[in-house]
Amino acid sequence: MPASESLNTQTNDSSFDDIWEELAWRGLVAVSTDASELKGLLAGPPITFYCGFDPTAPSLHLGNLVQLLLMRRLQLAGHRPLGLLGGSTGLIGDPKPTAERTLNDAAVVAEWVGYLQHQVSKFLSFDGENAARLVNNLDWTARMSALDFLRDIGKHYRIGTMLKKDAVSARLNSDEGISYTEFSYQILQGLDFRQLYVDYGCVLQTGGSDQWGNLTSGVDLVRRAEGVGVHAIGTPLITNSDGRKFGKSEGNAVWLDPALTSPYAFYQFWLNADDADVIGRLKVFTFLSRKEIERLADAVAHEPFKRQAQRTLALEVTTVVHGREATAAAIAATGALFGQGELADLDPQTLESALRELPNTTTIPDATVMQVLVDTGLTSSLGESRRAVEQGGVYLNNIKVVDAAALVGDSMLPGGFSVLRRGKKTLAGVFVE
Repeated sequence: MPASESLNTQTNDSSFDDIWEELAWRGLVAVSTDASELKGLLAGPPITFYCGFDPTAPSLHLGNLVQLLLMRRLQLAGHRPLGLLGGSTGLIGDPKPTAERTLNDAAVVAEWVGYLQHQVSKFLSFDGENAARLVNNLDWTARMSALDFLRDIGKHYRIGTMLKKDAVSARLNSDEGISYTEFSYQILQGLDFRQLYVDYGCVLQTGGSDQWGNLTSGVDLVRRAEGVGVHAIGTPLITNSDGRKFGKSEGNAVWLDPALTSPYAFYQFWLNADDADVIGRLKVFTFLSRKEIERLADAVAHEPFKRQAQRTLALEVTTVVHGREATAAAIAATGALFGQGELADLDPQTLESALRELPNTTTIPDATVMQVLVDTGLTSSLGESRRAVEQGGVYLNNIKVVDAAALVGDSMLPGGFSVLRRGKKTLAGVFVE
């Protein structure tokens, strides 16, 4: 499976004394087991660590990217990553705070495991002494009987402790309640940690801080069953300006699959980061050095209008996820849409995906520009459309519209679509049947 073309250029920052210090500076540790022990562990000989990815969708998303990049940082520090695909846990899904998950068909879950396996592989190196390894938890749960599960694993769990987990507690206090299936999820995740400890000597698990109850389930099980202390790191949740996290359960996921979130839309997401968020995101999502990020922080403070930090963030993260070529196409489309390049020179697929992200309409070649201004919401009436044209503020494919009776079909790009612009920044897509 091909790895990301960025892997060979990625490095940790040598200005830090150790990897734990860098992780802390980047804000990647929201919660953890004993910090001093972890610091010493990560500064010592190579360890094996893991992160799990459940196939509850056909793609990973922004929250998973935090974990993938954390895994890469630990691998660059000399440690051995295990990427766990949840072939069994994905059949159940961890409890949501509000309602039961819809259980997906086993064949669908198996197909999604394949998709996620390909995605995870792009972010890790599978060469060298600390080569990454991918595992599937269905391999050890499928052969375990219910009696074995209850006798060998369930006996180590205490109901009182399980009830205190945040997700479980929230569901118990809701009208929905919680099924035994989802209640058992934390045991399955704990089983994963124990199995990876036995098979690979794995002593660290990473995950989002909202998974802390599941992370500590494994820590507790390894301690009880094997008599060994192991560790967990919970990373901060990535939230938008209103405090909601990005994710599929919130309906605002930023997907890593280009078929679900196009490289153009992905680039725009990072480009539109708020000044208050951009430096934190540079720390979490890029391999830029502390010196370079501090320089960009100074630029945000003194020249925010240049948006240098946002452009750097968008460039770096889109390149890591989608590669240089797709990133260059997204940048070219961004410029051309606003009149800073030739629209006809753009890759039609990139341009079309960009227009799909904008307000858009589908029409016929004989439709007037005045009408599609209304249809796309750039104006509220034909009268307003006429005035906008007469004032010289309407552009079709970056050419000023001077005739109020102009037709959309008079100027079209290869592929049968056009870019409609009002003023400098208000854009819409027009698709011609």
